[in-house]
Parts: sequence; C-alpha cells; structure tokens
Amino acid sequence: MAPPSKYSPEFREEAVQIALRSSKTISEVARELELNSETLRGWVKKYQKQQEPAPDAELTVNERARLRELERRNRELEMENSFLKKAAAYVCPEQRGLPV
Repeated sequence: MAPPSKYSPEFREEAVQIALRSSKTISEVARELELNSETLRGWVKKYQKQQEPAPDAELTVNERARLRELERRNRELEMENSFLKKAAAYVCPEQRGLPV
C-alpha cells in the first residue's frame, strides 16, 4: 500500500489548474511550486483523463442537436458539390476529356 501523500487534494487541484492555465511549461510551474516536474505531470494527466467522457457515454441533448445539424449541412454540401461538378462538366466539356 502506498504511503499517504504529503500534498493535500486541494493543493494538487490548484497546482493542476495553474499548470493548465499558465503559458509556462509543466517543468517551470513545478519548479515555482517546488514540486518534482514528473509529479505535477502525473497529476495533470490524471486530471485530463478524468475530464474525458467515457467512450460509451451517450451524447447530451445539445450534442445530439449539433450532430443532426452537422449531418444536415453535410448532406446539403454534398448535393451542392454534385450539382457543381455536373455544371462544370456541361460548361467546360474539355474537363471531361471530350474534344472541343
């Protein structure tokens, strides 16, 4: 069993937030907080992993609405693209490899 940490959960959370919000590297932030850089790097990785949604998590209502809107827009753009290809082939027969 691992020995208890000498850093409180509040200190860890604050250190992670400083590291994520700062324009400095993790090593620089760790040095300022008098921490081992690998310790802080581990805390940051753990925090980021906890923030990721589970792979099998369902979409939220907003995410589903956005997905539907993006799928609709994608269909619309595909139809426009198809039309433009046909129009270009009609207007510029040399594009199709036909003699002029």
